[in-house]
Amino acid sequence: MTGVAGAAGRVTIARIWGIPVSVHVSWLLVFALVAGSLAAGYFPEHQPGWGAATRWVLGALTSLAFFASVLVHELGHSRVALGYGIPIRGITLFVFGGVAQLGREPDSPRAEFRIAIAGPLTSLALAALFAAIGVVGGSLVLVSVPALWLARINFAVALFNLLPGSPLDGGRVLRAAVWAWTGSFDRANRAAAAAGEVLALFLIGVGVLRAIGGDVAGGIWLALIGWFLQSAVAAGRAEAALRELLRGATVRQAMARDCTSVAPDLTLERLVQEEVLGAGRRCFVVAENGRLHGLLTLHEVKGVPRERWDRAKVEEVMQPAQALSVVGPEEDLLKALGKMDDAKVAQLPVVDDGHWLGMLDREHILHYMRVRAELGV
Repeated sequence: MTGVAGAAGRVTIARIWGIPVSVHVSWLLVFALVAGSLAAGYFPEHQPGWGAATRWVLGALTSLAFFASVLVHELGHSRVALGYGIPIRGITLFVFGGVAQLGREPDSPRAEFRIAIAGPLTSLALAALFAAIGVVGGSLVLVSVPALWLARINFAVALFNLLPGSPLDGGRVLRAAVWAWTGSFDRANRAAAAAGEVLALFLIGVGVLRAIGGDVAGGIWLALIGWFLQSAVAAGRAEAALRELLRGATVRQAMARDCTSVAPDLTLERLVQEEVLGAGRRCFVVAENGRLHGLLTLHEVKGVPRERWDRAKVEEVMQPAQALSVVGPEEDLLKALGKMDDAKVAQLPVVDDGHWLGMLDREHILHYMRVRAELGV
């Protein structure tokens, strides 16, 4: 799957092509369930002579290989997205599989289609690879039995992701088709979201019926998948509403012009006494004659020993301008918000030709959004 959202409760385990790869804590549950079902069910059925230790070790290794396959699926999306100049904020493995978090939406139906279809095609290629390993290594049952299971599960992952509803890859393929047909991204997005909601309700309904019919575990799992899809559709609609609300807005319209500017040679002692304790401010633009020198927050101030505050100057501990992410006054506000997310900061200096004009922060963006919503803009 691909998406444009972030997640908490995860641990970064690697970086591939500069993309952080994370594991959500919920992944541990599914890893254990997959390993357990293989060791207690699948392997005894196909190789009853295997001992418990063999089954459990092989179950754990096969479960790892399955989630490695999910990672490769997401890397398939990511590779194509990077080719279109779309940044990838990260790849997360979690309870329902994996998601590649795109930094922005594709610019055309063609890009949308190619990014979306890359994942299922990657899974189909993996299914073919594991099937070939299973056939070639037929007599090596320690290899062939797990390989054939991995072939089937990758094939199933490809087919499931091709179901036509957001946020699945098939939903994005549908969105690309409607986008190409109508010429409207918003209409295509609404169509894919509606299809995703129908699919989610269908899965929930089937899951409930299966649970009532006696397959409690399978029914609950199917209903949970439906619930996850429905939640993702709701999040996608909220994001679409945000895009609509900020359509055409620029940084200049939402930035704060009354931010506190301090001189580079100001001591930290005076800064703390006059601006932090005296006025309750926590973030400062360091500028001189209108030209941006850097940015200083309480984080940098607290990094300096208290006994040095009367000697240490702002310019010695600030974040220098060349190391900052900045935005221009005429930049699209929604793109600036994405830049803020990518930099993992709560504010960005607004700079025009090296001159500081103001500060863009989340509080002012939220205020600006409320004003636009009240006016019906």
